[in-house]
Amino acid sequence: MKNRKTLEYYVLDVFTNESYKGNPLSVVFTNGNLELEQYEKIAREFGYSETSFVYYSKTKKALRVRSFTPTGFEVDGAGHNLLGAVCAALLKKMDIFNEQTGNPFVIMKETPIPILIDFDSTNQLPIVKMKQKPATIEASIPAEVIAKAIGLSTEDLEVPNFIPTIVQTEVAHLMVPIKSLETLDKIKTDNNHLITISKQNHFEGFYCFAFTSEKVGTIVQSRFFNPLIGIDEDAATGTAAGPLAGLLNKQNIIQSNKEYQILQGVQLNQPSLIKVMVTENNVLVGGSSVITMEGKIYLT
Repeated sequence: MKNRKTLEYYVLDVFTNESYKGNPLSVVFTNGNLELEQYEKIAREFGYSETSFVYYSKTKKALRVRSFTPTGFEVDGAGHNLLGAVCAALLKKMDIFNEQTGNPFVIMKETPIPILIDFDSTNQLPIVKMKQKPATIEASIPAEVIAKAIGLSTEDLEVPNFIPTIVQTEVAHLMVPIKSLETLDKIKTDNNHLITISKQNHFEGFYCFAFTSEKVGTIVQSRFFNPLIGIDEDAATGTAAGPLAGLLNKQNIIQSNKEYQILQGVQLNQPSLIKVMVTENNVLVGGSSVITMEGKIYLT
């Protein structure tokens, strides 16, 4: 077939500076908005937890990003889907901030997201930090309600001064304390049960975490499950790392204006390092991304 319309795409590994680690994300470059069905078909074809679609809007003077899961759910928030999209544009040498005045930003769906940009002096990969809203601590859920849905006992969720709590910066997720790293490894989810709990309590995903030690370079290790939108387990989740940082700050576990790292994706053999910092006005979530694959998509 001749004259088939094509789009350029890249696959990046996000929250890492090495290929085949981190959270893989497909980023598709368009010339504007596509039909909703096209977004959904392409995201389903890639099959990653999320696929981001980007183009530079001359009217908005900003990079515009829309992200979809394989089930067709459109994702909000400043997570790996946005981080990887911005890194892809920067690695392509797109001049996405030249027309902006003041602090740089990109647009996620219709929402401006402020970001900070730096480059690693060793490998020249971009380091992008996304500004999320201050954390809002919402309802708590008894441990016995959660334990069975993740294949653990109530005692496995007994962590001093913590109970499962819904926290939101961009997206509301449930922060689930786990007593040890060994127990974190043992989680076996019942997706139907998780979806029921999510719907009943008006949040999306389950961010299970166990404390590590700053001596090993991280404050916690985590796992994320969001079957409500078609994600069985995610290797790195910025929209959950931000709320966790906010919760840990309110519990005086981490200090304000100091950077910490969260390790995620170990159980998927995709270790991801998510940088977090709580400030007076926002929560910063960031990291690096590296291009691992590239090619073209045929639309018809």
